[in-house]
Amino acid sequence: MQSEGVHIHESTTKIGPISLAMFQNRLCWIDFGSWTETRTIFEKWTGKAGLPDSWLRDDAAFTAIDQQIDDYLAGKRHSFDCPILLIGTEFQKKVWRALETIPYGETRTYSDIAAQIGKPGASRAVGGANNKNPLPLIIPCHRVIGKDGTLTGYGGGLEIKQALLEIETQDLTLC
Repeated sequence: MQSEGVHIHESTTKIGPISLAMFQNRLCWIDFGSWTETRTIFEKWTGKAGLPDSWLRDDAAFTAIDQQIDDYLAGKRHSFDCPILLIGTEFQKKVWRALETIPYGETRTYSDIAAQIGKPGASRAVGGANNKNPLPLIIPCHRVIGKDGTLTGYGGGLEIKQALLEIETQDLTLC
């Protein structure tokens, strides 16, 4: 059983370091980059999220999710199975839940997601919610592209977004 603080971990992956956080045994935050690079962002996020400002490194708590991430990046896993704590506004959560319905290896546009959640004119707001997604990879915001088919912003950078989409489409061609 974890203590009441936020547990943090830095994972080394084939796309670079990823920082993760867990609260009450539920994954609540992922960012691309080392802990040194993401710590300030994490501290601001926990303050806004209403989580405790105490944190501790706990690599053992992340063993299962590390394996799932490695398997996903190797094309061996199409989804994640871990308890999550989703922190955001009701609108953001509605968008993030819609993102979870995008099948592996497929993409949708911001307008597609806006229409799916019943707000057809809210493409920009959907983009804003994507930008605030605290669990990239788990909630696949990398599968959302511009209306013209181009890759648009991604917290980890467009190179990582492209790499994730390539992993998914290459994996499907092997089937």
